[in-house]
Amino acid sequence: MNATPSPNFENCMAAAVARRVIEQERCGLLALAEAFRDESPLSTAFAKAVNLIATLNGRVVITGIGKSGHIGRKIQATLSSTGTPALFVHPAEASHGDLGMVTANDAIIALSSSGESSELADILTHSKRFALPLIAVTTRAESTLGRAADIILLMPSVAEACPMGLAPTTSSLMQLALGDALAVALIERRGFTAGDFGTFHPGGRLGAHLRRVRDLMRTDDALPLVRELMPLRDVIVEMTHKALGCVGVVDAGGSRLLGIITDGDLRSALDRDLSTTQAQDIMNVHPLTVRADILGAEALRMMNDRPRPITSLFVLDENGCPEGIVHIHDLLRAGVA
Repeated sequence: MNATPSPNFENCMAAAVARRVIEQERCGLLALAEAFRDESPLSTAFAKAVNLIATLNGRVVITGIGKSGHIGRKIQATLSSTGTPALFVHPAEASHGDLGMVTANDAIIALSSSGESSELADILTHSKRFALPLIAVTTRAESTLGRAADIILLMPSVAEACPMGLAPTTSSLMQLALGDALAVALIERRGFTAGDFGTFHPGGRLGAHLRRVRDLMRTDDALPLVRELMPLRDVIVEMTHKALGCVGVVDAGGSRLLGIITDGDLRSALDRDLSTTQAQDIMNVHPLTVRADILGAEALRMMNDRPRPITSLFVLDENGCPEGIVHIHDLLRAGVA
């Protein structure tokens, strides 16, 4: 049956409803946070779940039906993108062949606020048959799901934001927060870094921010390099040819970087004899350099944080040998800024 909406609802009530819903869901999150205080049962169970997943040889299999299933898909995506192999298995599809995706080395996280979702029956039976660790996310420890679980992440029972108390709202948000907490705890336990994160996010703006200098630097013949005894006249030729506004000065063997010369250094030396003045005479012996494994965003920050911003950084290996150079334009074209 279609109800007749109040013509003044949008102006008079919509904002009030929004505030009420957000406040109710905030109360749910506060109750969840409070349940983690001290050595509470939830704290202990959560630590067990983190340690179990961190030492797992297989994958985390997430399952749930309805709204819990939608939240489960998001939790699976977050775990996968932060270094924890995970997949979502729909419980109805599991009963029709998808249980074959679950291996003997996997663990299962099942989400159900009531713990009585009948669709989970087959996957719960499968977990027992093959002794797969089962983690339950529920509000009822004595439910079918709670009794079957090896670890229960017991959420506090709070009112839904729905005025009828029926539509999963607050409980769904609590499930989502608990899944995020699990992913972040695993990140910190494993020492997962921004560079590791970039491995799973190569595309888009986020991927650009997580690209490493080795992916952006110029190498081999593109490197502007001169020997320490090279006359200034030839230094100018090399700098002009490579068009990066600087050259690196290497030792007689052509391997170790001794310093750099910028176009500013050249301008200051133009009153000298270009034939007898050597690269070593005007080079900066304390140049700012980077390693290839740092993030491009960090290299850009280093360039901009100088009293006088610089435009290029030589990239050195562990022996101090130049293996590349990264220019600020390379970073900007890659979308690092």
